[in-house]
Amino acid sequence: MISFIVPAHNEEAHIAATLGAIHESVRDIGEPYEVIVVDDASSDRTGTIAAAKEARVIRVEHRHISATRNAGAREAQGEIFFFVDADTLVNAEAVRASLAALRAGAVAGGCLFRFDGAVPLWVRLVYPPGVLVSRCFKFVGGCCLFCHRESFVEAGGFSEDHYAGEEIGLIRAWKRQGKFVVPRPTVITSARKLRAHSLLEVLTAVGRAFVRQCGKPSKQREGLDLWYGERRPDLLTPRT
Repeated sequence: MISFIVPAHNEEAHIAATLGAIHESVRDIGEPYEVIVVDDASSDRTGTIAAAKEARVIRVEHRHISATRNAGAREAQGEIFFFVDADTLVNAEAVRASLAALRAGAVAGGCLFRFDGAVPLWVRLVYPPGVLVSRCFKFVGGCCLFCHRESFVEAGGFSEDHYAGEEIGLIRAWKRQGKFVVPRPTVITSARKLRAHSLLEVLTAVGRAFVRQCGKPSKQREGLDLWYGERRPDLLTPRT
């Protein structure tokens, strides 16, 4: 069975579409699966909407993405895990390619993404080379990661010493185990943070997360408002 694990905090605007995409993708493939939404301290209707969309909802109070993802993994029944962000839309092609890679011997992998609509100019400029670098070095963001259960357990799960960039250490651990793949099909993720924050804010937050990964980890959310601060509204209207 496949376990889709979706961490969510105040995601009532996106969770229905995310879960709908999962259901549609896997039903098209015909694989047995489950969907687990880990509702992390939401104050909106995230959990209610998720339950109505045929997800098993687990309530936690972490406000810590690594701990939230790990909580979902502990509850999962499947032998294959997909970690999908609550604002990310998977599709049958991406899921099928990911499963094929795992069953061909890959330890784990991650999908690259396209954005859901209009993005600032600087994003349009850095996106193509970013995709090239990601494919060359097989390093991806955390919006859609997949692995065998045993690979996740052997790697120790997501590091709870980190509040952001937690996928970096896990991908490194997977690469030590064996083959990490980046399938050709992509998923769609929200560009809301990039629309709502300036280039300087994004670079500062990403830099802090990277430094904490490479140096002594810090168990704090300080300086990571991009992920944990009060959510800002989109400055632009995304195209659908």
